[in-house]
Amino acid sequence: MTLRWDAFLDQVRERGEYADRQEAERVARVVLALLGAHLVGEVRAHLAARLPEDFALILLNPLQSAEPLSPERFVRATAAWIEGATDQTAAWDVSAVLSTVADAADEDLLQQILFQLPAGYDLLFGRPQPT
Repeated sequence: MTLRWDAFLDQVRERGEYADRQEAERVARVVLALLGAHLVGEVRAHLAARLPEDFALILLNPLQSAEPLSPERFVRATAAWIEGATDQTAAWDVSAVLSTVADAADEDLLQQILFQLPAGYDLLFGRPQPT
């Protein structure tokens, strides 16, 4: 099931405690553009199919990444793209968006996503995995 635009942004806004939808949208665009660079093939396509169209297009046309970023570097990259962000605020932003993405994905798709990412992303998605 595809999440509607307003429902997706409302979840991000609530989790990130943002003042308005515009702030939630700005953060979601950055995080999804970075995430898209880390996912390939059917996994990226299946996730995109569950997101609102504008966000799906961002995921499918990501920023380029030369190598998979560790969770810490992903957060730092997010901070670099969000004006005025620190590593701490970016970690909050990433968590607000990725936990919403995790809710949009079913458990099987989430496992496929985590399989494509370096270790530690389960925490960013708010879904700690047993070791």
